[in-house]
Amino acid sequence: MVPDELRYSNDHEWARLDGSRVRVGITDYAQDALGDVVFVDLPEVGTVVEAGAQLGEVESTKSVSELYAPVSGQVVEVNTALSDAPERLNEDPYGEGWICELELSDPASIDRLLDAAAYRQLIES
Repeated sequence: MVPDELRYSNDHEWARLDGSRVRVGITDYAQDALGDVVFVDLPEVGTVVEAGAQLGEVESTKSVSELYAPVSGQVVEVNTALSDAPERLNEDPYGEGWICELELSDPASIDRLLDAAAYRQLIES
């Protein structure tokens, strides 16, 4: 499942643009590869990140994987519900399983992400 309205990073994060904010999560492909998620290390509100920088970690029964910022910006909100229910990443990666929201520092950076068709090609190859 690759929603057409989102943008994607090569590291399997998705980004949903809403004005000057971007909601970020991991893709269905990523959560499937991770297996059952048991812990999410969320970024701190106020943290400033560059595109490609580490944003947090996701721990599953199989491994620990780093989360990367798909765009540059400041963390303005985090999904604290994941602290008590990390399995939301598996159950609803594009909805209730979102990770955080960033206030964009460079609005053009969203255009450097993959569209749905390009992301489908990435995961099928």
